Amino acid sequence: MSTVNQFLTNINKKISSLKFLTDINKKISSLKFLTDINRKISSLKFLTDINRKISSLKRERTKILSHKMEEIVLITSSILFIFFIYFAITYNSILEKKRIESIDSFLSNNQTVLLKNYILNQVKSPYLEYDYIVKDNDTIEKILKKFSIKNDEIIFIVKKIKKMNLSNIVPNQKINFILKRGKASKNIEIVKINYPLSKTTFVQIDKRKEKIEIKKNITELFKKDIIVESKISNSLYSSAVKAGIEPNIIIEFARIFGFEVDFQRDIRKGDVFEIIFERYSDDRNKPIKTGKILYAYLNVNNQGIKLYRFNKKGSVGFYDDQGKSIVKALMKTPINGARLSSNYGKRKHPILGYTRKHNGTDFAAPTGTPIMASGTGTVIKAGRCGGGGNCIKIRHNNSYQTVYAHLSKFATRKGRRVIQGQIIGYVGSTGMSTGPHLHYEVHFNGKPINSQTLKLPSGKILKGEERKLFEIERIKLDVKLAELKSLQK
Repeated sequence: MSTVNQFLTNINKKISSLKFLTDINKKISSLKFLTDINRKISSLKFLTDINRKISSLKRERTKILSHKMEEIVLITSSILFIFFIYFAITYNSILEKKRIESIDSFLSNNQTVLLKNYILNQVKSPYLEYDYIVKDNDTIEKILKKFSIKNDEIIFIVKKIKKMNLSNIVPNQKINFILKRGKASKNIEIVKINYPLSKTTFVQIDKRKEKIEIKKNITELFKKDIIVESKISNSLYSSAVKAGIEPNIIIEFARIFGFEVDFQRDIRKGDVFEIIFERYSDDRNKPIKTGKILYAYLNVNNQGIKLYRFNKKGSVGFYDDQGKSIVKALMKTPINGARLSSNYGKRKHPILGYTRKHNGTDFAAPTGTPIMASGTGTVIKAGRCGGGGNCIKIRHNNSYQTVYAHLSKFATRKGRRVIQGQIIGYVGSTGMSTGPHLHYEVHFNGKPINSQTLKLPSGKILKGEERKLFEIERIKLDVKLAELKSLQK
């Protein structure tokens, strides 16, 4: 019995021990649970901090974006405002330009719209002044009809100016109109019409008390002999212009010496030229036009050439101090201001690519540069010449012919008689050409020869009575030359 009791006692002890362990486990479990809770709580706190930070960042971002938007709105508004102002100014300028263009278009229009309608609607004053620019195929009659002048007045004016030889008008010429709208009439009334026939002659049409008067006004001019002496710096033309010489005088000077001098190759810096020519001025001493060259001097390669104007039985020419004519059979260079770009002889063709004989001399010059007849003769061709494009051929005598190729346009036609120095065409690049230039050939007895080495026959020498008359004229010009030089000092 005691053994059983003891056994039970031991069992109870073990059970008690087990309960204790259970309690401990419970406690341990309880602690784990708390740890988990703490962990979770810590986790929640971390998340809360993150959320706070995120919220703070969002607020900062919102503030930054708000400021940026304000800046963008401000900049955009400024740009739009500036653009609006620019657009307003530009649009106004365009409208003004279009208005002017529409006026010009209206005034030059050949349609049935009457000019009077524009005057009545657009101009408050009853008067209108307008400069009409003459167009191709315009006549005085056509122009007056454009301005809606009374038909009987047009007939009267046209008839009168034709009778007085005052109807010559040319394209780009300016005609000044002063017009007035009528009171009861639907037509426009003439007050005054002015247009030039030349630099010194003007046509004036006036209407006074219903009567039209037509007059030719000639400006009184005063002739003065001018002397200009200068050195050549870059070219004859630029130096002469700088010295105050009119372009037409320079061109005539070059033409005179063109028989003797190659202005491209012979002229050097420091060469001296001298010209005595006529100049016409009005009563206010304003130059209106130039006259004749009386005397010309050119020093080339330390050799001076003096040339005097002399009228030989109605034929005007220039002669040296020995009475020898400057005119030779052919001019050495039939173009002024050009550059020799290709010589006579064998060369590689710039287009075909193979070597062959070049039968002429090429002078490079801008399109439109005038080309002169190198000698007096008859034009036997003015048309297409195959690879030469537009070309002109001139027969000078039984032995000599000249050819001018690659022209842009003609200034003469087949069958015409031309004189030495006369403009016959203009530089171009027609046919087989790589750029604007003149291809110039000289043919002797049907065969091409080198124009640059050709020994040209000397000019004729005055003899007998003509020589005596020339000597008198030469002495007069020498005296005039001395007088003009003394006045310059």
